[in-house]
Amino acid sequence: MNNHKHDGRAIAPATGKLGVLIVGLNGAVATTFIAGTLSIRRHLAKPIGSLTQLGTIRLGKRHENRFPLIKDFVPLADLKDIIFGGWDIRDEDCYQSAAYAKVLEERDLAPVREELERIRPMRAVFDQNYVKRLSGTWVKEGETKFDLAKQLRRDIVSFKEAHNLSRMVVLWCGSTEIYIAPSDVHSDLTKFEKGMKENNAAISPSMLYAYAAISEGVPYINGAPNLTVDTPALMNYAEAMGVPITGKDFKTGQTLIKTVLAPMLKARMLGLNGWFSSNILGNRDGEVLDDPESFKTKETSKLSVLDGVLQPDLYPELYGNYCHQVHIHYYPPRGDNKEGWDNIDIFGWMGYPMQLKVNFLCRDSILAAPVALDLVLFADLAQRAKIKGVQEWLSFYWKSPMHSPGVTPEHDLFIQLMKLKNTLRRMMGEDLVTHVDEKNEETSQMEEMLYL
Repeated sequence: MNNHKHDGRAIAPATGKLGVLIVGLNGAVATTFIAGTLSIRRHLAKPIGSLTQLGTIRLGKRHENRFPLIKDFVPLADLKDIIFGGWDIRDEDCYQSAAYAKVLEERDLAPVREELERIRPMRAVFDQNYVKRLSGTWVKEGETKFDLAKQLRRDIVSFKEAHNLSRMVVLWCGSTEIYIAPSDVHSDLTKFEKGMKENNAAISPSMLYAYAAISEGVPYINGAPNLTVDTPALMNYAEAMGVPITGKDFKTGQTLIKTVLAPMLKARMLGLNGWFSSNILGNRDGEVLDDPESFKTKETSKLSVLDGVLQPDLYPELYGNYCHQVHIHYYPPRGDNKEGWDNIDIFGWMGYPMQLKVNFLCRDSILAAPVALDLVLFADLAQRAKIKGVQEWLSFYWKSPMHSPGVTPEHDLFIQLMKLKNTLRRMMGEDLVTHVDEKNEETSQMEEMLYL
């Protein structure tokens, strides 16, 4: 197989097996992701929601009519080559956990039951001080956090050797940790490693997983709003090790809606007085977020979106004084079927008020599973393309995208999608889409938008 080229460098082919180690292996998101992938690769289900599997990409000018599938355009790993593993605080196989989560019905679990039963977690690094509403029995012990990180590194190496893997990705699908503000211990790698050896309270379990993955040259994906890999210490470490990192907090339900509706308001110069968001959910995520310290971490992630899209400093008359509230309520009867309700107070011509109301009855893990798949495949692609450090082109998938210092993150979903696809075009040596058609530059710009 020939290597692909981008920017004068080779993209290594996706040969061999790809290991996907998931933190929170027995959780609802992870088991839905795993069971779905096993079903899809056996042609028992369709990968609905996955850009890598179903999405197309326009190449060249619109009149050339070139729209290959993304998975046929860039050298992504094949689903049949993925080997799943990971860590959890409960010692049960993935079939037991998927049945407990009640996201997928038995008719969908039964055909892949044997495969799910073979996937069991390694002992997790867990500290209840960081996730107050959970307790764990299947956990590692160590004198220091540095010792625990070394144990995680050994797990990564052992899993790779045991399954004869050529590449790996580590994905955090665990619960939201308590809010941690960046501090001096996160400022560089020397201080961070010293902090681990001294059991510094500002170093959480998720940071140990990130440190271990980067140390072993493995891409790290942070699916929660935790302060994890988005610190100078670990961002610079990832750059030095040539490792892709990305996060944070899967953009699935209510925030996905915001990154579509808020750009509409700004595009039409409609004002915003207030945006009230409420959520009810009854899964473990809801239970964890019932703790105020964990909720603060999630709230910070959710609240950042509107300012990022609306740019109140540029449009003070329209967005300089809006009220934005986000509430999450733990309601056990709803399980994984989350309901997000938004009341949006807007104003238009001459200041006259109007309202938008959105009621999104979604399935949290059903929306998150294809996001997890895409991120795993794209992180592996970035590794083989030698694109190291923060993957800003993957902001499409995140509530609170990671970004380089001094860079303002982009939250508009469609600009994010354009950035993602243009990055893929650049990787493969194709022209970037500019929305100007050489055949008819005056009339084509709006038409081009239909073919992003």
